[in-house]
Amino acid sequence: MDPATLVGIAIAFGSLFAMITIEGGHIQSILLPAPMILVFGATIAVGIAGGTIRDAISAFKAVPGAFIGKTVPPQQVIDQVVGLAEKARSSGLLALEQEADNVADPFLRGALQNIADGTDGDELRILLEDELATATKESRNAAKFFTTLGGYAPTVGIIGTVVSLTHVLENLDTPSTLGPMIAAAFVATLWGLLTANFLWLPIGNRLKRLSDLEVDRMTLLLEGALAVQAGSQPRLLGERLRAMVPAPATARAGKAGKPGKASKADKSLLEAA
Repeated sequence: MDPATLVGIAIAFGSLFAMITIEGGHIQSILLPAPMILVFGATIAVGIAGGTIRDAISAFKAVPGAFIGKTVPPQQVIDQVVGLAEKARSSGLLALEQEADNVADPFLRGALQNIADGTDGDELRILLEDELATATKESRNAAKFFTTLGGYAPTVGIIGTVVSLTHVLENLDTPSTLGPMIAAAFVATLWGLLTANFLWLPIGNRLKRLSDLEVDRMTLLLEGALAVQAGSQPRLLGERLRAMVPAPATARAGKAGKPGKASKADKSLLEAA
């Protein structure tokens, strides 16, 4: 679990509440139901209006992943592919069919099954690339949905402020109430800016980042599976896949994953050679 989004949003709202408290204000002064209902309700509504119901449902289903989304360390993926290459080299490509039964990832499982079935390399690449594009399309749509909400929210907040100020102008004959009414009018703008910058845009960017990481993971599996099918030497395959990943990422992943796994495999290969 990577709690970056949860921690960031919590600190952002905590900083806001701290500012209000330090200046002697009250949290209740911004927790006004009317502007909050307008900003949240109208923003989500126009977001839905700009797409399809299915887009909105898929986007909100993706929200938990933005807060508790898990990422697979690149080195763990590389170790897995290298292990499959060793299996294929020692027992043949047909042995990968048995390995496929023990793989939870449907993308890799399908690739191994096709390799065992003797699918042509070019056809397998086209198939896997199509699967990769399809698998990431929905997550990118979810990210786009929340980024779009981040663009709508400030404008919706301004609309709420204009509506409230119109009500203020209707009550100029009661000067004693003008101050609180004007203050309340600007709460709509505040919530428009808050939701855009504290919620919608961070969630959208987080989902996009998770989608990019998933594309990177599936790309490693794609290139690794094709190399296994071509009979690449496991140690060289590991080096090639590591070259596709930034060095700091593989270093962190190696510490978080199973240390020494790849090095033992390389050592056994060198001794066999």
